[in-house]
Amino acid sequence: MDKRGRQPRCRCRLGPGNYQVQARVERFIEPAVLLLLAESPSHGYELAEALESFLEDGRVDFGNLYRLLRSLESEGLVTSVWSEEAPGPLKRTYKITEEGSQLLDAWVESLRAGQERIASLLRRYETI
Repeated sequence: MDKRGRQPRCRCRLGPGNYQVQARVERFIEPAVLLLLAESPSHGYELAEALESFLEDGRVDFGNLYRLLRSLESEGLVTSVWSEEAPGPLKRTYKITEEGSQLLDAWVESLRAGQERIASLLRRYETI
């Protein structure tokens, strides 16, 4: 029970003896977007299509993606320009900056450390 006398909520239990856990990294879309932009400058729709492979359900929330891109740009992690090269309406093309590349490096270092902790847990689990 918590301080208010309520039972803690378990989001992973589906029923007696039936558990489902979704391992996820908070804000995982940020390093994924930075990685995609490090590979190649891109506009929002192209990023959304490429991001689908990183997401469990394969669905990208366009509103969240564009808010993230605006935030990354305001922090100097990406830049953007309007591009007339692609057919159709004008598209804003995003490109990672040097500072964005440094943040991507930090994300990768953190993810590798997390991967090691997970691998350690799995190795110990296999021994029981």
